[in-house]
Parts: sequence; structure tokens; C-alpha cells
Amino acid sequence: MMTQAFYTGISGLKSNQTAIDVVANNIANINTVGFKGYSSEFNSLLEQELHTPAQTSTTDNTVGLGSTLGASTMDTKAGSIALSDKVTDLAIAGNGWFGIQGESEPLYTRAGNFNFDKEGSLVTTNGHYVLGTMGNNIKDGVVSKVLDSVKLGGVATQTKLSFPSELKYLVVPTTKSQFFGNLGRDDVTRTMSATVIDPKNNKNQIKLSFTQSKPQVSPGTQWDIVATARSLDGATIYDTQKAKANFDASGSLISSTLKSIDNNGQIVQLDLGNKLSGGVTSATGVSISPSSKSDGKLGGELKSYSINAKAEVIATFTNGQQTSVGKIAVFHFRNQQGLERASGSTFKASSNSGSPMFFQDKNGENHNGARVLNHRLEGSNVGLSAALTDMIIFQRSYNANSKSVSTANEMMQKALQMSK
Repeated sequence: MMTQAFYTGISGLKSNQTAIDVVANNIANINTVGFKGYSSEFNSLLEQELHTPAQTSTTDNTVGLGSTLGASTMDTKAGSIALSDKVTDLAIAGNGWFGIQGESEPLYTRAGNFNFDKEGSLVTTNGHYVLGTMGNNIKDGVVSKVLDSVKLGGVATQTKLSFPSELKYLVVPTTKSQFFGNLGRDDVTRTMSATVIDPKNNKNQIKLSFTQSKPQVSPGTQWDIVATARSLDGATIYDTQKAKANFDASGSLISSTLKSIDNNGQIVQLDLGNKLSGGVTSATGVSISPSSKSDGKLGGELKSYSINAKAEVIATFTNGQQTSVGKIAVFHFRNQQGLERASGSTFKASSNSGSPMFFQDKNGENHNGARVLNHRLEGSNVGLSAALTDMIIFQRSYNANSKSVSTANEMMQKALQMSK
């Protein structure tokens, strides 16, 4: 029995020391972003069955011969979400893990305190690349296509997200301008104008001046048109076109000889509408409120990158335009508690966790399956009060096992003395 007391006490010392180390690590990382705490689970060693005279005894009729640490399990609950002043600080609302490229294999983390490095790559504070799907709409430092969103690729195709620090949004010259408004029937000059963009990334103006033709032919009205393409300040005239427009008795446009105008090297189609679609009219009793609509977009330089709630990396330009250029991946596991800690708040897949995967919608397309919050960070999920309580329990258990070893030692010494 004295030998048994030694073994029981020593096994208790070992298992409780490990449990104390686990709790100490939890407390040390209470302020670590995305940290997941661990708890200790104990198993009994060999148990010895005790003889009891009663066949239906309600008391435990076994005595343990020591304990061992059976497992150290991850607490998967989310940590508290805190506000941040950085747009690249991210938190996952729900289940899921950010993927980062480790030295030899992908790693996974809930810590979203990311940054863009000097090469334009999205990285962790330790310099690991964040994994995701590139939009492939950047070529030679120029946006080749505007994307509202990037489709998430397969798990095996996720790569580091890297974007150029200098990026251009090329000018899209105006090719068509539509005009709307009522000229009325009074013999006064009416004007309409549209803002247009030329191939040299300048904002210009197309001005239409309407004067009634002489003589008028009833029952409709006829107007002479002078169209001018010029700079906004009016100092430079690029082209002038003269035309005629014919309206019926109701004021609807029947015909127009105004077709196009040269806007500093770009031909712009001029659309006054028609009887069915409206546009420019010449009617009585209708308010005169001219307006216009033109296509085309100014070119611009990269202003900044940001990340939205769909984990899209958005490039914003000085011309106000935006495009998605990449998508951050959020990975999932069949058993996330089975992930193995690599270090700190990073983990790696194991046979217990299963391989990483993505959720799919009804069309079979991958999606993140969780919302990503920007200007947010997930803190540690370790509660200080609970951790300190566990520390006290394990320390007292350690002391009790230490006492049992010293007591068994004293008993053995007395037994040896008595045998002499």
C-alpha cells in the first residue's frame, strides 16, 4: 500500500504539473489576439476493485491507482470582439479560420490583425502571407476589368494575396450622351449640356443650343441645333455641329439630324430620344428641366486598399471608382477542436480535425460561410477569473499529491525502523 501511495502521488504530481502549465499558458496569452484557451482532462490509471458484502451497494467499490493527463482540449468558443482603427484588422463572425502560409504547410488562425507589407502582400504580424483567391484583373499595374466580387476558388488553389502598391484605373472615354428635357413652344433659345470625358482624361462639356427655325411649319415645331464640344471653362472648342430637330403636335420628337460630335479625339453619339422613349420634347404645359446622362469614366490612381464584410479586397481610386481585386478565404473543419496548436494563436490541420474545406451554395460555388468584420479584432477567449480559479485548484491538488508522497515516505521509514 505504501508503494501504491508513492505511485499515486507521483502520477498526481506529473498530471497536475502539466495542468498548471496549460493554465499558466492560458493566462499568459489573455491579451493575445485570436488566442484559444485549453483545458485539461484527466484519466484514472489502473483501478482496484474492493470487495463489498452487499450485492447492491450504491457506493463506488473501486479505488484508483493514480491519474494521468488524458487530453488537453481546445476551447472553441469565440473571444470578445473589439473595435480597431485599422481597416485590415478583421474578425470572423461565426465559425471559420483565416488561412496563412506557414514555412512548410498552411496554418490557420482567428487572429485577423493583418497588414499590407511594402510589396503589397497581405500578411500577419509575423510576416506570414494571408491566403485567398486573386481576382486576376490586374495586368502590368493597370486594372483590366472591374469586378463587383471575386469567386472563391478551391481549397488547394488558395494562394497569397499580393497587390501592387501602384495601380492605375484607365480612362474610359464617353461614347454616348443622352439628353432629356422640354423645349416648350415659346420662341426663346433653350440650352442643354452634358459632362463628358475625353481620351486624355479630361472632363469636357457638350452644349446643345436650340432656337426655333424660321419659318415654322404647323402643326408641330422645328428647332435649329448648334452642338459644341468644349473644355469646361469654354476656352477650347473641339468640334461644332449644326442640325435640325422636328417635333409633332404633341411635342414628341419625329426626327433629328444631330448624330455625333468629336470630343477631343473621341466620337460621341448624341441621343435626343424618340417618340416612344421620350428624351427631348417640345410641348406646352410641361416643366422645362433639362438633364443628361453620359457613359465613360475618368482614369485614376490607386488611393487605398480596403476589405469589406464579404472578405473582398477592394481597390479604391482617386476618381472614386472601386473594384474587387481579391478575396480572403475562410476555412472550415469537420472537427475544429482537433486542430493542433502550431504556436500562439496559429494551428495546423490534423487527422482529428480533418482536411480544410469550404461551404458551397446551391449552385456548387464555394463561399466563406461566415461574415468578416473589418475594423474589428477577436480577443482571447480565456476568462481570467476562471483561469485563476483553475490555477488554485491544480496547485492545491499538486500540494496534496506532494503531501501523499512525503507521508508515504515517512510511513516507509517508520516501517523500516520497526523491522530492525
